[in-house]
Amino acid sequence: MITTTTPGIEGAAISRYLGIVTGEVILGTNMFRDMVADFRDRFGGRVGGYERNLAQARTHALRQMQTQAMELGGNAVVGVKLDYETVGPQGSLLMVTASGTAVLAERPGLAAAGAGREP
Repeated sequence: MITTTTPGIEGAAISRYLGIVTGEVILGTNMFRDMVADFRDRFGGRVGGYERNLAQARTHALRQMQTQAMELGGNAVVGVKLDYETVGPQGSLLMVTASGTAVLAERPGLAAAGAGREP
C-alpha cells in the first residue's frame, strides 16, 4: 500500500477520499533502560534499545493506519503525519501516532482497492 506524507500520489488520480485513518502505539519503559538512557544523556552516545523500540512502534502505528484504510476500501494513505509524545506518570510512556487520509487512487499498476499491496 502506498503511504505518503504528500497530499497526492505522483502519476495517480485520487478518485475517492475515504476518511481519516489512525494508528496508535504506547510503549512502556523500564527502570533499567531509563538508567542507561540517563547515563548516555550525561556522557554521550546513542541508546540503541530505545531506537529499536521506537522504530517498532512507528512500524506498528503505520500498519494499524494502513489496515484501517484497507477496511474502508482504500489502496493508499496520503497526508501521513507521525507524532511522538510522552504520557503517563512523569512521562514514563511513549506514544507514537500515525494519521492520514485513506484514498482510492487509480493509475496503471496500482493495486486494486483493499488489496493492500502495490505490484
